[in-house]
Amino acid sequence: MDDLTARAEALKSELMAAVKAAPDAPALEELRVSALGKKGRVTELMKSLGGLDPEARKAAGQTLNVLKQAVAEAIEARRQVLAEAELNARLAREKVDVSLPARPENPGRLHPISQTMDEICAIFGQMGYTVAEGPDVDDDFHNFTALNFPPGHPAREMHDTFFLPREIDGERTLLRTHTSTIQIRTMEQGGPPIRILAPGRTYRCDYDMTHTPMFHQVEGLVIDKTTHMGHLKGCLIEFVRTYFEVDDLPVRFRPSFFPFTEPSAEMDIGCDRSGGELKIGAGGDWLEILGCGMVHPNVLTACGIDPSEYQGFAFGMGVERIAMLKYGIPDLRTFFESDVRWLDHYGFAPLDVPSVTGGLTR
Repeated sequence: MDDLTARAEALKSELMAAVKAAPDAPALEELRVSALGKKGRVTELMKSLGGLDPEARKAAGQTLNVLKQAVAEAIEARRQVLAEAELNARLAREKVDVSLPARPENPGRLHPISQTMDEICAIFGQMGYTVAEGPDVDDDFHNFTALNFPPGHPAREMHDTFFLPREIDGERTLLRTHTSTIQIRTMEQGGPPIRILAPGRTYRCDYDMTHTPMFHQVEGLVIDKTTHMGHLKGCLIEFVRTYFEVDDLPVRFRPSFFPFTEPSAEMDIGCDRSGGELKIGAGGDWLEILGCGMVHPNVLTACGIDPSEYQGFAFGMGVERIAMLKYGIPDLRTFFESDVRWLDHYGFAPLDVPSVTGGLTR
């Protein structure tokens, strides 16, 4: 037994040194097989236990088990060290310097939707508006009830709205049909004065040359004690003339109806359709551009705002629509077809950020 113990101690020292010196994972695996495999050196020692008497076999077995466990743990520890070293070397070898500028021959193009939303935000930002955001998936209250859409209103039906199977606090959920939900949430979260712009994706069950199941809107909301219809008209006139870059762009407001505003109006801009080509700002024709009005008292009440003390206006426009008008894009569906050739033609330089002072388009 003493001879077996001495051999075990000597083998342990030798194997520990070999494990520590293993240069890589294949060498370590080869060492593991030679030490602990079916014909390994530790295994061969274990086979010699059969020639010992029971007491000696028990003590020698414990010694060899300790040896086997120690070698296995050392091999595993070395494997982890080698794996970490290999990973660090690979990271250093394959790293990409993301701080490098885009290659000048292919810097990419900014989508007209992003460009148009940046332009809108730049114009209204000069008027003191801040950008507000909200969830794409909302509930019936924020999308309809709070906006004075009574039960049974056609906009609540499946042919207009993507309803979802789950409910939140007893309210059925849906993909928002307008970004007015952001206005409601903003009024709920804090009292007036409020002056926000609400851009984002919206969803309705339509698909043709002028409709898609997903599109983008930008809505505005102003709530305080003194704002009136004259402020609304002045704000929107300044916007369309700045956006279309026509200083004397003709504008008119027509009475209309929206459940969430009273009075309500459609805003038209002057254009010329003769010759088969639409020209903004010239001629005797009119083109509807957006909807607007004074916020309905029922909407203020639903959001916890006293309509006898506060009032304000709201407006909304389709981003794709005004982008198509300004940049001459004939078909709405092309916005979402991911055609690189289309983007190369209609896209914008990614670093030319729109501003009122520096120019909306470059």
